[in-house]
Amino acid sequence: MNQTPSRSPDFRSIEHLPDFQVVELRRYTTSHGGRARFASYFETYFPEAFEQLGAMVFGQFLPREQADRFVWLRGFRDMPARAVVNARFYYGPLWREHRMKVNALLPDSDDVLLLRPLRPDTAVAVLPAVDPVDEADGAQGIVVAQIFAVKKGSESVFAAHAEAQFESYRVAGVRAAGILVTLDEPNNFPQLPVRTDGPWLVWLGVVRDEAALHAQLEPAMHAVARALFASGMLRDAPEQLTMDPTPRSRLRWLQGAAEAAR
Repeated sequence: MNQTPSRSPDFRSIEHLPDFQVVELRRYTTSHGGRARFASYFETYFPEAFEQLGAMVFGQFLPREQADRFVWLRGFRDMPARAVVNARFYYGPLWREHRMKVNALLPDSDDVLLLRPLRPDTAVAVLPAVDPVDEADGAQGIVVAQIFAVKKGSESVFAAHAEAQFESYRVAGVRAAGILVTLDEPNNFPQLPVRTDGPWLVWLGVVRDEAALHAQLEPAMHAVARALFASGMLRDAPEQLTMDPTPRSRLRWLQGAAEAAR
């Protein structure tokens, strides 16, 4: 059973970490049976390295329906910062040391959506790092993403329509964690490809436990998916990712997170 930590975290510790206006939703395919190994390497080496360079790893997750997929969210202050941070990281000593064993586990790392918050108040939540003492069992909860392939030219109308539908997700045991849309700018670090088949809209949420997921959120998400697909503003049926946060994922079910976001 998922449990919240015994103490509320101090959200003052992350007051210097707001305003990440560029977000990458990165979906990797790992080698068969290699996901756990890759996740362990990732958590050990990379989140703090990006934070030291001025970027943010919002969280990393294991999709339940896809045993060889690994998902993570990375944020940058703006597009110029994206180019600078990526250059410093991928040409730096940490990546040079570990890239061969990491890349050996990644047959595909090109499924990447380049996004931005729909509005400032829908930016991805930055939560405190997992506390190794008060959260000895690691990150808890369930992270859900709903991905909409929007028809070009319908972005604004669809976003307004979708937001109204998302009100049904405001139920006990569910917290919104961001609404993102395609950032329509050229890729300024072409060594890392991004998808160009948008536009997209992505809803992110965190669920307390299995009961809240199955009894509260999933029925609402299925109804919203049907309604938004029927609007005629989508290129394909909505996609849902149901994911377990890895042990050190910042984005997780965390006591006090909703209050701190207000």
